Amino acid sequence: MEGSLLEPTLYMVKGIAILDNDGNRILAKYYDKNVFPTAKEQRAFEKNLFNKTHRANAEIIMLDGLTCVYRSNVDLFFYVMGSSHENELILMSVLNCLYDSVSQILRKNVEKRAVLDSLDIVMLAMDEICDGGIIIDADSNSVVSRVALRNDDIPLGEQTVAQANFGLTFCDQ
Repeated sequence: MEGSLLEPTLYMVKGIAILDNDGNRILAKYYDKNVFPTAKEQRAFEKNLFNKTHRANAEIIMLDGLTCVYRSNVDLFFYVMGSSHENELILMSVLNCLYDSVSQILRKNVEKRAVLDSLDIVMLAMDEICDGGIIIDADSNSVVSRVALRNDDIPLGEQTVAQANFGLTFCDQ
């Protein structure tokens, strides 16, 4: 197959994972059932990935035929996995979007406890970034604006009339 080109595809991301500083899963989504068909294989891969990356001072690794980009902060490790022929810059843009979105959602307090407390919104942000392995959005500001579910976080002066009115009618009931 020398000199042949791979068929272009939108399915670029094979998986996204957030692990704690012990290598335990906080949140993970795998989009290609051919790569990791069972949860047992997923966890074994995560353990191997964590063991290879938790001491490394890099941001990319090739492991088990996958290109994995990663980033760590305090007690969390963020991973985005793609196939071995995938563009690392695209995977890195997904990783940066995930990290920046989580950082904005948690108000720069990116720690295990804060992620667990807001796990529903973090999961929603992950779904807004990637759906079924297809990258939907790589802009953290637009992701955060779509997952901002709480009106009480917005100061009253910055709310639209509809948001303020909804808050009042919701409280009156």
